[in-house]
Amino acid sequence: MVLLSILSQFTNFSNEEKVTMANRRIEMYEYRQIIYRLQQGQKVRTMAREGLANREKIRAIKKVAQENGWLAKDVILPDEKTLLDFFGKKLTKTQSKVIQHAEVVNLWVKQGIRATVISQHLKEVYGFEGTYSSVLRFVQKIKGKHPQLTVPLHFQPGEAGQVDFGKGPKLFDERTGCEEETWFFVFTLCWSRHQYAEFITHQDVATWLNCHQNAFNWFGGVVDKVIIDNPKCAITKACYYEPTVQRSYEAFAQDYKFIISACPAREPKKKGRVESGVKYLKGSFLPLRKFKSIQDANQQLKNWILNTAGVRIHGSTFEKPLKMFTDIEIHQLKPLPKTPPEIAVWEKVHSYKNCHVLYQKCYYSVPYTLYGKDLWLKATKNIITIYHHQEIISMHSRLYKAGAYNTKIEHLPPNAKAFLLQDKDWCLEQSHLVGKSTVQVVNSLLQHPTQDLLRAAQGIIKLGRKYGTSRLEMACKRAIHFNAITYHSVKNILINGLDYHTIDENNAFEKLGAVYKGQGFFQRQIFESIH
Repeated sequence: MVLLSILSQFTNFSNEEKVTMANRRIEMYEYRQIIYRLQQGQKVRTMAREGLANREKIRAIKKVAQENGWLAKDVILPDEKTLLDFFGKKLTKTQSKVIQHAEVVNLWVKQGIRATVISQHLKEVYGFEGTYSSVLRFVQKIKGKHPQLTVPLHFQPGEAGQVDFGKGPKLFDERTGCEEETWFFVFTLCWSRHQYAEFITHQDVATWLNCHQNAFNWFGGVVDKVIIDNPKCAITKACYYEPTVQRSYEAFAQDYKFIISACPAREPKKKGRVESGVKYLKGSFLPLRKFKSIQDANQQLKNWILNTAGVRIHGSTFEKPLKMFTDIEIHQLKPLPKTPPEIAVWEKVHSYKNCHVLYQKCYYSVPYTLYGKDLWLKATKNIITIYHHQEIISMHSRLYKAGAYNTKIEHLPPNAKAFLLQDKDWCLEQSHLVGKSTVQVVNSLLQHPTQDLLRAAQGIIKLGRKYGTSRLEMACKRAIHFNAITYHSVKNILINGLDYHTIDENNAFEKLGAVYKGQGFFQRQIFESIH
């Protein structure tokens, strides 16, 4: 048949009424139209000029029609099913040029090599003259690939919202006075496609929760379910079956009474509505706009949502998102909590040797007995609460300056606690309970021009516990008389019982020896022998 040299290969679709001829796809209704015109006496040249098909194709169709008697005036034209029997069969079979390299191509496909690489290598090494498309078809046939079909998801008003982040431009932040990297948070209602969006500078847990709270306030209610991807601020461990939700986000969901629905990893089509919303914002809001700051960008963004995005005819619903929201969906949202929950971030922390835990570069004390333990820290805007086995073990006012400490003395071990409690004021207070001379000695040590002698002052006070306050007072008086105001001088006076001796104002040698001994210029044996 002449048709064998004209019709090309066509794909084996079941009940499909299409076949590929030469360079153009001819559909069954076109075959019927050509046969009808031939029956009416129209010339082949006229039909070719009108673009129905080229002359060779029309002549081939005419020959088949004549052989089957379809061109007679009184004959009813065959239906499309009949035409499919004649023209829908694979009349020619052209062998792929790749077939001669089938063995090596099969091996490469099993090794995971891409079709583009295979095609290039065949041309360079084997002199392959075929096209990349022929290689791709051959590779796909080996893999047995089929197109990934999708099924649209349908939602009821107020049923769900989808959340995602998108990359924003660098913007000036009025709060920090610096240019910052930005992202934008997008929350899209699945039914109406109405949105909430804002520019942010961090993707941490606190920001994630604050954005949710802002979105619910913007909508004036809460959806039943929030569909999310797997960001670290929400999902600590992605899993197809049971993802692990961040403790802070789970507590937030409990406060607002919504369900967290995490998409399977690497399947963004599961939340296509917000993905489309992110692309729409990038393509329609960001281009050609100028922003003075992040704060200005957020104001412009809210105006754009209400006056542009919200009033457009949506490409899927063919309705205005804002109208669908205000007319129907807003009434189906769950009410906001009567008292807005305080945003709280939970984080697992570790107790270090310094009896503190570290959170956002600030230190908070915990009891020293918990050294080395893993604890839970709850951070709100103003308060830090630390837990051990569900029990509150410490509460602090929150710090924001990096490196700052918030320490409670009772959390420290006894030796450290004693040292910190016995400060300068404590030493002076205790010295007044002893006597004037002790006050003078302690004050003199604390006011030394070049040395920190707090421990020496503390030591003076401790001597009173061992030898009694009256003896300490006399020892300090003797040290002052001989100008030997040091901890060791006072201690030696008490050890040697010199505080019982009457001070001899005229014994200059004794005075000199005491001074030298207090200053540590002579060995003790020499001083005692001279004295």
